[in-house]
Amino acid sequence: MPDPASTQADVVRVETDRGVMTVTLADVENRNALGARLLRSLYDAIAEANADPAVRVVVLTNEGTTFCAGANLKERSAGASQEAGEIDFVDVLRAIQSSPTPIVGRIAGHVVGGGNGLAAALDIAIAADDVKFGFTEVRLGVAPAIISVVCLPRMRRGEALEAFLRGNRFPAPRAAELGLISRAVPASELDTAVAEIVSDLTKGGPEALAFAKRLVYEVPDMDVDDAYRWTARTSAELFAGPEAAEGMKAFLEKRAPSWAGRK
Repeated sequence: MPDPASTQADVVRVETDRGVMTVTLADVENRNALGARLLRSLYDAIAEANADPAVRVVVLTNEGTTFCAGANLKERSAGASQEAGEIDFVDVLRAIQSSPTPIVGRIAGHVVGGGNGLAAALDIAIAADDVKFGFTEVRLGVAPAIISVVCLPRMRRGEALEAFLRGNRFPAPRAAELGLISRAVPASELDTAVAEIVSDLTKGGPEALAFAKRLVYEVPDMDVDDAYRWTARTSAELFAGPEAAEGMKAFLEKRAPSWAGRK
């Protein structure tokens, strides 16, 4: 049975089972909007996963019919101001992308506004093909500003312009074509698709997975010569480390390495 391990507020539920932490956005009343409590709870869950070496993968999913409705308009319209030390959406997006623990999205509800940024920030995201996505900000008189930082690297300029400017909703398969998510599958196949990804991720060395993720985010912005120097140095360090020693020994002995599979 899963071991509930959450001390977070009730807007987010956290369960850990055999090395997989499942983080469920559960603020159904507010359609999992990005309010202060949800952001704090999500940020804390990621930090908890990173602090626990037994957690190999995080799966982010939702309760209800909406994965994330974007900004919490109740808080915004009430003029709520951010207090010192309070976690904001940028902090959460940075935490997801810098996390050494892989974070996988199981998107079982609609994705609106800032929710697109949350989905795009995930390492791998699978959505049920009956959910809808949409950059609806312009219809509220605002723009998808913060989330453009994580969405635009995944999108072609012309397609981003159409999606941002029209503000219309589109199906999950189109979101996959735009690069916002990895792929869309029939709702009946969502759990199987996510389980296959989780299984693959637990076969990789934790340190190797963390570095592989860094490559994706850091190498494209480097000068070519700097990139070669950094990657060569780090590759040598990885090959000389205990994780690689175990991985190569396991390969030669035709067995699974010590980290493979769920704990």
